This record gives sequence, structure tokens and C-alpha cells, in this order.
Amino acid sequence: MKWAGGKYSLLEHILPHLPQSPKFIEPFFGAGSVALNTAYDNYQLNDINTDLVNLYKLVQHSSKQVVAGLAPLFTPESNASDFYYQRREEFNTTDDAFRKALLFVYLNRHGYNGLCRYNRKGGFNVPFGRYVKPKMPSAEILHFSERFATAEFTNLDYVDVIRNAPDNSVIYCDPPYIPISKTASFTQYATNGFSLEAQEKLAETVQKVVAKRPITVVISNHDTPLSRHLYQGAKFKSFSARRLISQNALNRKPVKELIAIFSSETN
Repeated sequence: MKWAGGKYSLLEHILPHLPQSPKFIEPFFGAGSVALNTAYDNYQLNDINTDLVNLYKLVQHSSKQVVAGLAPLFTPESNASDFYYQRREEFNTTDDAFRKALLFVYLNRHGYNGLCRYNRKGGFNVPFGRYVKPKMPSAEILHFSERFATAEFTNLDYVDVIRNAPDNSVIYCDPPYIPISKTASFTQYATNGFSLEAQEKLAETVQKVVAKRPITVVISNHDTPLSRHLYQGAKFKSFSARRLISQNALNRKPVKELIAIFSSETN
């Protein structure tokens, strides 16, 4: 999936801080770049976006059917504005879980900049992207299905996921980022915004869990005074990264990223 904030280009900075563990947990799974490049025996992969989790569950057990169902949605005729908006309307009204999952992939690949955005009523509202030839992710779907054949996909609140993690787990948190400027707004995620209160709740939850139990938590965010304040007690790693969400390459300027590592060793 195309996904805002995907971590594929940052793996070299993140993976060294994920120790061996019986279980790897992601409360903010998104497109899953980090988990896909790890080798744990057990996974809990969680996201608040119900459409995304339902798609992953379907792919996990019915990948070949998903690939076959997507074929009619990846043709020259399907890459047109009118077709896109008809499918977007269908996505927002259908009760057919399989069809909705197929349309979610279609919208992700044909929508503007690969965004996933909903209006206040929960309707998907990303405009047509006007790409030359969107790629049907057949190989990626089959690989995902094999890679996470035994993973547990959940659609829970991040607080519950972190609090209920078993001892000796490794938890990687990639929440919607803290804005890097006062004029920026907190990221719209699922049907609700991820507020400052949610950022504070995440930090508080992690600090309480790690203080009491043998669990390692790694968090990615922008490197700002606020993030460093929220993640007090963690070990920090900072580096520059190029933002990939802007469709204009000239606007993809380097920004400072922060990795906060919480473990029994830092408490």
C-alpha cells in the first residue's frame, strides 16, 4: 500500500534498535514497512483504520482471490476520473466486505499521492491522482500473505495494545507525527485526528508500561522540543530524513527525525 509516513527509506535507522524478542507488536501498523523487514516468530499488527485491517485479514487468508478480483480494477479504462469517482462512491456505500477491500486497494493506487483520508462522516474523500499507469500490486499481495500467514491483525486502540503486550515484547510505535511548525496541523488519521492529547497519552502509556515490565518500546516521530519533552527517560537517536508525501519533488526537504527507545535499561 502507498501510505503517508511509510518507513521503508528509514529502515537502516530503525531496525538496529529492535532487539530479539518472542513477539513484535505494532500499534500503528500502516503499510507495515518495518514489520515486513524483521524476522520475529510472532506478530501483533494493529491499526485504527478498520478498512486497512479488514484488507490485511482478507489478504492473509485469500490472497489469490484478492489478486483475481483486482484485475478488472487495473485496466486502462479504470484509470480515468469518472471511473475513479464512481468507485469511490461505491466504496463509501457498499456493505460487501470483499468488494470494499478490493476498492480500497484501487483507491489507494489511483488516488492523489496515495493518501488515505476521510471526511467527518467517515467517507473516503481523496481525489483522483492522474497517474500514467498505476501498478497492480499482485506480487506484493502474495508476499504479504506468505510473510504474515500467522500474524494477528487487530483493530484496537493503541493504548490497549501497549498495555496488554506480554512481557519481553518489542513494540514499535509509528504514530501520526507531531507537526514541525506552529502552522501545521496534526495528521488526519482514520476518521479522527491524532491530537496533542493522543500524543501525550501514547508517551504516558509507554512510560508506565516500561517502568513496570520487561518490554522494549521504540517510537518514531519528528525531532521537536515537544517530542523530546514527551519522551523523557528514553534514549534518543536523531537523523535527517527526506519527506516523501509531497508530490512535488522540490518540496521534499530533509527534516529531523527522532527515535525514542524505552527499555528496562533506560529506567
